[in-house]
Amino acid sequence: DTMRRVVRQSKFRHVFGQAVKNDQCYDDIRVSRVTWDSSFCAVNPRFVAIIVDASGGGAFLVLPLHKTGRIDKSYPTVCGHTGPVLDIDWCPHNDQVIASGSEDCTVMVWQIPENGLTLSLTEPVVVLEGHSKRVGIVAWHPTARNVLLSAGCDNAIIIWNVGTGEALINLDDMHVDMIYNVSWNRNGSLICTASKDKKVRVIDPRKQEIVAEKEKTHEGARPMRAIFLADGNIFTTGFSRMSERQLALWNPKNMEEPIALHEMDTSNGVLLPFYDPDTNIIYLCGKGDSSIRYFEITDESPYVHYLNTFSSKEPQRGMGFMPKRGLDVNKCEIARFFKLHERKCEPIIMTVPRKSDLFQDDLYPDTAGPEAALEAEEWFEGKNADPLLISLKHGYIPGKNRDLKVVKKNILDNKPAGNKKGDLINAPKKAVDASNSQNDAKLDEILKELKSIKDTISSQDERISKLEQQMAKIAD
Repeated sequence: DTMRRVVRQSKFRHVFGQAVKNDQCYDDIRVSRVTWDSSFCAVNPRFVAIIVDASGGGAFLVLPLHKTGRIDKSYPTVCGHTGPVLDIDWCPHNDQVIASGSEDCTVMVWQIPENGLTLSLTEPVVVLEGHSKRVGIVAWHPTARNVLLSAGCDNAIIIWNVGTGEALINLDDMHVDMIYNVSWNRNGSLICTASKDKKVRVIDPRKQEIVAEKEKTHEGARPMRAIFLADGNIFTTGFSRMSERQLALWNPKNMEEPIALHEMDTSNGVLLPFYDPDTNIIYLCGKGDSSIRYFEITDESPYVHYLNTFSSKEPQRGMGFMPKRGLDVNKCEIARFFKLHERKCEPIIMTVPRKSDLFQDDLYPDTAGPEAALEAEEWFEGKNADPLLISLKHGYIPGKNRDLKVVKKNILDNKPAGNKKGDLINAPKKAVDASNSQNDAKLDEILKELKSIKDTISSQDERISKLEQQMAKIAD
């Protein structure tokens, strides 16, 4: 015991948080009032997306990061859902693609123009239909391109190949109660879920089997969260029987007892965990709290080490967490949060104080880059791959994103499960031929119209140039 240092050494002991100045906030935003425990905000190195109040449907804002200040009421939104949007998630492999889940039971995937929206976006690239109740969770696969998971209040988890618009895995008999959250592990071979029945399950989605589970992970009745850490352990937040907030660390190979269990306070907001695999720091943001607590996870007792708390006056309605490649490495920034108030979004920057201006490679190990390590088909066939890493030494320069193309399989060959537009599929061949000839006729009509417009334009051109000559003569 005498050998143990009184103060544990850690380069993250002095991490401090700072809110940006007022003119760097996004103001006058009507943040969604839906009672749902998602983070309502998603960010990447190009955009910040925020779920907003929308009359008669569901909408979210997508703002280029530099578009700070007051946001005009008429600013375009992404508004194709017919019910409130409950969750949004940026694709890790394409900074212009975002998925949304809604009360209208659908998942939609959107392609945002490179410089942001100039008009409201109502047409998604693809609509994924398969849930029978509202969809509260969407989460992209960390390493395989175009693989998206969704979880609904029908207690089902569906894994989609977005590139073909198909549901390839449907886990609809593993949860008997509401799913609070779903988390992929580092290489996307497993998922863990926290559910209203107080169980945490570890699931192999391709084998469609439960690999490990823990009953009464936290005894309290309020919502839990469970996320995978980089080493394969699972971190959970929940409530004790006495309604105290708890956090715990578990080894999925032996879920009998937690590796660590800490009680925190008696506040009743659900603790949303945000995890940085590069530094092994977990940030806990309680919904309705006005603080962010952060902890370092290590492999020595007590395993979960409290670092500090960032406190402010205003409670948070939601929170976005910037991926590592969106941070300013020159300022030793190790995390950036986008805190939602009632009417604004306020970035909060977490920094390690250092005197040197040089690149601090101990703070920035190579991090997950934007390239997918696998194609969707490879993953569904059983392959696994870790994230492809990039160095942040010279900062991250966003490359050109490819457009998301959806290649629908021939719908006439087979009827996909859960497709509401089933009538189209069984349409007799004649009807299809008829509609084809109708289309041809329409096309001819349009081409004729175009030709006449062109003719008109060229005759007007001649007339204008003649008039210009006449004017010139008069002026002379």
